Amino acid sequence: MTRHVPIRDTATADPMIVMADVEKWYGGFKALSAINLSVRRGERIVLCGPSGSGKSTLIRCINRLEVCQKGEIRVGGTRLDDDGHSIDAVRREVGMVFQHFNLFPHMTVLQNCMLAPMRALKVSRREAEETARRLLDRVRISEQADKYPAQLSGGQQQRVAIARALCMRPSVMLFDEPTSALDPEMVKEVLDTMIGLAEEGMTMICVTHEMGFARQVADRVIFMAEGSIVEEAPPDTFFTQPRHERTRKFLGEILRPY
Repeated sequence: MTRHVPIRDTATADPMIVMADVEKWYGGFKALSAINLSVRRGERIVLCGPSGSGKSTLIRCINRLEVCQKGEIRVGGTRLDDDGHSIDAVRREVGMVFQHFNLFPHMTVLQNCMLAPMRALKVSRREAEETARRLLDRVRISEQADKYPAQLSGGQQQRVAIARALCMRPSVMLFDEPTSALDPEMVKEVLDTMIGLAEEGMTMICVTHEMGFARQVADRVIFMAEGSIVEEAPPDTFFTQPRHERTRKFLGEILRPY
């Protein structure tokens, strides 16, 4: 990747996501501790840190795939609580792409993209198909519309997963290590698709170890360890002047030349 995506004026002060004193336990294990995070509309956040630091748990709490035991989460002004209406409202705002593609194997690429809008948004089959084909073209995979997931490469399947999430017209996209299950030669095509979304002003939170992507795309890089946010800064500062020893150690390991 050679392009640089600069910080844009479209990242406004209006918060799209607010997490206030969020804590999460799994039994006696505290997965998240006192998380305070505000994400502006149009902002692009990269979450990094060692395995088990709480990164995936954090983004899964944003769309209620995980339930926090303490604190408050707001998405687009809607407070996320136990009420089914608030959960549905938040999930309409938030698209998510997982490490593993989670495509329905018995459905074609096109059918995978059409299903959720028809069921959740109640759009017509014609509208769902038009949207799906447009977004498959956007992620440069329209020629695969009538194939089944097993007929595609991992990078192609992940681009289908991105198109499927976009078919729900989200205001926010969450990416949970979207390239970690891919062969190295497939990573670039997925990252290029994500860069395209960033250039269009999509609010994004991405859990990744792709530090080149973080340098190019992020407005802020956030380092987590042991369930806490340790450090956050613009990429230029984060990579050249990390303040905390844990951050310096992590960067020393992940950026070590081989």
